[in-house]
Amino acid sequence: MAEKLKLEMVTPYGTVLSEEVDDVVAPGVMGEFGILPGHRAMLALLDIGVFSYLKNGKRSYVAINWGYVDVNQDRVTVMVETAEPEDIIDLERAKRAMGRAQKTLETLTEDDKEYKVAEAALHRALIRIQVANRGR
Repeated sequence: MAEKLKLEMVTPYGTVLSEEVDDVVAPGVMGEFGILPGHRAMLALLDIGVFSYLKNGKRSYVAINWGYVDVNQDRVTVMVETAEPEDIIDLERAKRAMGRAQKTLETLTEDDKEYKVAEAALHRALIRIQVANRGR
């Protein structure tokens, strides 16, 4: 059994991470789950949320936006729409996005077709703020 996991995180825009890590914690649609070396093969659907990994005793965080994780032979491949590591998130921009989403939601009802879009935008902004604050 390997002592490390090979983590690859990609978006449609390119590779975000390529690291040897000790563990991974991911926001699955059925709840948060962890991956350690020796994990069985699996494919899981990811939700908007906080993705983290441990490398050399330091936990790092990434705000992700929907996707998949494939685990196979100590290789973890994460394919997501967007991924923002804590050190690149613009906190003020995320706060402005949160404000816009909140303002939009105030004008809509749950029956409006734009409601779910605005709700998802708010969730993404909140996750980005949470991840950015962990790094500060």
